This record gives sequence, C-alpha cells and structure tokens, in this order.
Amino acid sequence: MLLPPRLCLLFILLLASVGRAAPAPVPVPTGNPLTVYFFDVGQGDAALVVSPAGKTVLIDGGPPEAGPRLVSRLRQLVHAPLDLVLLTHPHLDHLGSMRDAIQAVGAKRFMDPGFDHPSAAYRDLLEFVGQEVGQVMTASPNPQTPHTFLTIGLGEGVQLTLYWPRHPLEPFLKDTRSDANSNSIVARLSYGKTSFLFTGDAEPDTEQALLQKKVLLSSTVLKVAHHGGRHASTAPFLAAVKPQTAVISCGANNEYGHPNPEVLERLKDVGTRLFRTDQQGEIKAVSNGTTVTFQAERGPAEPPQREWTKDLTREPSPPPPERPAVAAPPETPRYVSLKGSEVFHREDCATLKRAKTKERKIYTRRADAARERRAAEDCHP
Repeated sequence: MLLPPRLCLLFILLLASVGRAAPAPVPVPTGNPLTVYFFDVGQGDAALVVSPAGKTVLIDGGPPEAGPRLVSRLRQLVHAPLDLVLLTHPHLDHLGSMRDAIQAVGAKRFMDPGFDHPSAAYRDLLEFVGQEVGQVMTASPNPQTPHTFLTIGLGEGVQLTLYWPRHPLEPFLKDTRSDANSNSIVARLSYGKTSFLFTGDAEPDTEQALLQKKVLLSSTVLKVAHHGGRHASTAPFLAAVKPQTAVISCGANNEYGHPNPEVLERLKDVGTRLFRTDQQGEIKAVSNGTTVTFQAERGPAEPPQREWTKDLTREPSPPPPERPAVAAPPETPRYVSLKGSEVFHREDCATLKRAKTKERKIYTRRADAARERRAAEDCHP
C-alpha cells in the first residue's frame, strides 16, 4: 500500500471493541432509532448510518457525478465530522465522490479493505485521506484474537461487525472474476432484533467464503451486492441471509443492465420486499430495535404494465396479401461501447438507445471489443 502500516489496535481503543460473529443478544433500547439512508447516487453505492447515539458512518461515496447531491444530503444530515468513512472496495462507482463528502463535513477515521489496486482515483483518495483524516486503517481483525471479528460499537447497543476481508490473518481472494469486488468489505450492522447486511460488490467467491465460515448472515435488510448484477446474490447466500427487505442501488437505465432479472427472481423466491434507488430514489430505513420501517423518496419510475384483452366481438381483419420473400444480405454484427464505459454492447442493445451520451466507439469484431472491455450483462454480446 502507499500509506504507512495502519494501526487497527489504535482504532479499537478509540472507537471499537472486538467481538464474536454472533454476540449475545443486546437489550432493545427505548431511545432514539437507528437510521440508514441509502442515497440515490445513480450507478453506484453510498449509504449513511446514523446510530441512536448520534455516531455516523458513511459506507461508500458513489460515482464522481454524484458529488453535488451527496454533499448536499450530508450537510443536511451530518453536523459534525463523520465518525467513520468506510470504502468497501476501490472502484470508482463507490469512491468517486468520497473526497467531496469528506471535504464537506469532515471525517475522523477512514477504513478500506487494504486491497491494492492500480486505479489512479483510488491512489489519489488514499493520498488525500492520509493528509486530511485523523486515522486511516484496514478492516484487519485483532491478531491477538484471530478467531473473532472486528466489531465497532456505535453506542446504545448498535454494532458494526466486519466479516470480510480478514487480511493479513487470511489471504485475499485471488484469481476470481474480479478480485477487487471479491475482497469488498462485508459488514453486518445490528440493533436489537434488527440487522442490515452491507455487501459492497461481493462476488460468489465472497459469498461462498462466508457460508463456509458459518457466520451469522441472517439479516432484516440486505444491501444487494453489485447493484443487482447477476454474478452475486446466489441462491445459497440468500437462503442464509433470509432478508425481509432488500435495497438495490443502481442508476436508471444504466448501461450494465442492473438489476439483473435473475437476481430479482432469486430475491422474489425468498420472499424479499424490494426497494430500488433507480425507481424510488433515496431510501430511508428506520429501526427501533424490533422492526424496520421504510420511506422512499418517490414511487416507481414506470407505472405497472396494463393487462390488455382481445376484443372478441369483432370479426378478425383479413390478413394482408403475402409478398414474395426476398433474401436479405447477411449483416455483420457490430459492437458498441459508450465513452468512459467499461463494457461493450450489441449494436441493437436497448441500453444504447436510452443512453444520453452520443460519443461511442464501434467495433466490427467481437474479439477487438473484448480486448478492451468486458461484455455487458444486459444484452450478452
């Protein structure tokens, strides 16, 4: 890493306590609620935790274009430096506006997985927080108690338990579909009988590692991994989490095709109520320690489909005369990538028709497109 070694012990003394994955049940307090704001930052993630004791944790910072909105909401909700800023992993759609957020309200501590990544934006952020934030550390467990998980106390019985990664006590996941995603911080926020599971962009490899550890995954609310991408939220993982409610943070008409229909179906199969920032804007979840209530900024972006019925009282119109078939010349498929995008699509993909940007790159061969970008999940080029 670019920064000096990060001292987890100092962090524990000032903010956290080390606990087991499944601590003894805490009494349900009768005071202030626990509130989690899932911000509408477009195609990215950003959530703010406000504990009953007033402790604040910002989990991810959305993409760069979300900066003005994120800063505005933080200034409305946070009136002292953030107690903790947690970056789940070093991708731009999670860290792009984090510097703006810290500059706007301040931060006492910063934590990330400690997984090195060549991104210039990530390295710039590390340099910034190293200069501007009091403590910079990774989510490393206490080496003196290697069989426990790092647990951060937020006051009045609220705890944030960090399940993954556990480097250097355990190696990072390697040779996965995306090592940066696979080593996302996975954390469970608990308050009385309620809980929230934050998964960053965790991959199936991450989910399998957690299932093998037999950690307490059951949660009232699940922040769905990777914006509802098809590679996460596997059926075995959802069966263990058993979320009553799930929140997907993604951009409207995004070019990645998030959320994936297969993931939506898997969430439906486990009886999960769903909220989406692309359809309902900012989602506010409030826990009194026993139940969690939700408030959405707006209703669904599109009305439900009407059910059309055929008029059987009229005679069917005669079919038009058939025209002689003319063989069409074979067309060579083309592939398209939008400016600044990491994926490529088929030229006839519906996402391209909805895209606001007109700057795009055309590939006549799929192999050329695949060398520079990865295939989009919506049209599977």
